[in-house]
Amino acid sequence: MTSPWANWAGNQRANAARVAHPSSAAELGEVLAAAAADGLRVKAVGSGHSFTPAAVTDGVRVELDRMASLVRVNGDLVTVQAGMPLKVLNATLAAHGLAMPNLGDIDAQTISGALSTGTHGTGAGFGCLSTFIAGLTLVTADGTELSCSATDNPDLFNAARVNIGALGVLSTVTLRCAPAFTLRADERPGALADVWSGLAEHVGQNDHFEFYWFPYTDRVQMKRNNRVPAADSPLPGWRRWLDDDFLSNSVFGTACRLGKAFPATVRPISRISARALSARTYTAASHEVFCTPRRVRFVEMEYGLPREALREAFDGLRAIVDSLPYKIQFPVEVRFTAADDIWLSHGHGRDNAYIAVHQYAGAPFEEYFRRFEALATPLGGRPHWGKMNFRTAESLAQAYPRFADFTALRDKLDPHRLFANAYTERVLG
Repeated sequence: MTSPWANWAGNQRANAARVAHPSSAAELGEVLAAAAADGLRVKAVGSGHSFTPAAVTDGVRVELDRMASLVRVNGDLVTVQAGMPLKVLNATLAAHGLAMPNLGDIDAQTISGALSTGTHGTGAGFGCLSTFIAGLTLVTADGTELSCSATDNPDLFNAARVNIGALGVLSTVTLRCAPAFTLRADERPGALADVWSGLAEHVGQNDHFEFYWFPYTDRVQMKRNNRVPAADSPLPGWRRWLDDDFLSNSVFGTACRLGKAFPATVRPISRISARALSARTYTAASHEVFCTPRRVRFVEMEYGLPREALREAFDGLRAIVDSLPYKIQFPVEVRFTAADDIWLSHGHGRDNAYIAVHQYAGAPFEEYFRRFEALATPLGGRPHWGKMNFRTAESLAQAYPRFADFTALRDKLDPHRLFANAYTERVLG
């Protein structure tokens, strides 16, 4: 018998020979030993929010739903099991007066999946979420549970914080958290020209800044989030429902379905959407501002670029969008992060700007994504490990200064490639 699996977007599917639900690191080690004895490869899966085949396997699929508990809270250090979803993590931290210093825009991923692929938010002073890791434990191919931190086994620490599931299976992570804080969200439409003319101020003078560009227009939606002392301007429940549920999901989903069936409607819909958005300002707990519901399914590619290359990449992307034989229904997202020292982090050694391109699930996307990747690669682009890419180990070795160190450590920890699949073979060799 086989067990079918599909990711959230529906673009990756697999049938595993068997599925394991370990409840401890010891049980996980037994699962790995049994798989190795039977000649089966192993992949751990989270919530399926990666668009790549990173979790695809016809061997043993490990689901960490029974390893999703709080382990301990010690001041600002919080240890959780690796299968905990971000939504649960955020609620758990809030109950202890804590919060993640930064987050991406969804909270459906497991903490291990988010960390292993380099998931990030936006903010010039913040790296990806993996920069908040103070320590972790990893169960390796021989069933050993290894612990590491910046001072204990530092090479493993610098490799395992973003590891694409290639070194082992995370069992616990210890996160350095912040005291719970409130954000003032300022979201408003504007002209693309205004973004470029004030970009340095937008990025440098806000804790968190991002913008969305609507294809076939010169319009954007800008988002600025800044820390404030108190939640003195909450968003009315009806407005949150109208903006985040009805307009951003129900209405947008209908527009995408219409655009897929009748491509000639995409341009006018994009123009109407860009003009229809209204400004809003409100305060709320940080995780309630960072994370929003996403129910309209899509596929995505995202590239981290040196910040100085952003304008060239963005202008090139606009030309690509205008010349495609089909229409693009999703806005383009642009975010910013700080440099870090994690070997396979997209932000290794440099401040990044990110461009994320999306297409409605079921609509054509490959030419769009391939042409954007061809534009971004020579500009120093590094693909987000959880988003679609077509790169190979040969090209990625040129993009990551510590790539060879990572693959050498992989050779040591997993010489028989228990954790390999076609994706890791393509991107890591």
